Amino acid sequence: MQSSSNDSSSRWSLAGQTAVVTGASKGIGAAIALELLELGATLVAVARTAADLEQQVAEWQQRGLPAHALAADVSTPAGRTQLLGEIAQRWPQVHILVNNVGTNVRKPTVEYSDEEYRYLLATNLDSAWELSRGVQPLMVAAGGGSIVNISSVAGLTHVRTGAIYGMTKAALVQLTRNLAVEWAGLNIRVNCVAPWYIRTPLAETVLKNDDFRNSVIGRTPMGRVGEPEEVAAAAAFLCLPAAAYITGQTLAVDGGFTVNGFS
Repeated sequence: MQSSSNDSSSRWSLAGQTAVVTGASKGIGAAIALELLELGATLVAVARTAADLEQQVAEWQQRGLPAHALAADVSTPAGRTQLLGEIAQRWPQVHILVNNVGTNVRKPTVEYSDEEYRYLLATNLDSAWELSRGVQPLMVAAGGGSIVNISSVAGLTHVRTGAIYGMTKAALVQLTRNLAVEWAGLNIRVNCVAPWYIRTPLAETVLKNDDFRNSVIGRTPMGRVGEPEEVAAAAAFLCLPAAAYITGQTLAVDGGFTVNGFS
């Protein structure tokens, strides 16, 4: 599954593979889920709010796409245990895990409460840590797999998102490196995608401010905000057999933001 092939159709297909995507009911997660479905994967879509998730999955199913909904709050130990147990029972082999779920609270560092600190770490980091560990045996059973962590440019450089968010996203980058090396012998690849501002419900809360949006665009060489589908394409590529020799890498999907010095 992870080896390269001279057959172009198989290198650029996920047919026969099972993919788990967290935060899959909207935004970047929904875009990634659809991209994987259209490449032939069977999708296990995960989100906290059952109604939103079931509505999104129903739309995919109406198109004849093999999507399944599992509602779970992966920021909690109970939610993760429930999810992993159901996945193992229904899909004993998993080929792809996309740790996409994430959230933010924007505040100056000294104004965060202990509850907000724990909530952000639990949602953005603990979920990826525990789900990666929990899915690993199912990838071993499948003969290998691909994990993609959705980080952020906030994990690569300073942006005005708050210190805790940046900490969690930087930790995902390092987790990617460690797991890539540790699990390479198991034929499990681990990579990371780091978006800049993308047109999602979470980002729109700040992008609706004209001055802020213009500031973002002014620092972006390509002169625009990104689209969820552009992040999805990068994440899906890293899951494909065509990317079989890529592991431990972080791909910034940022319109040139992170390489833009003084210009």
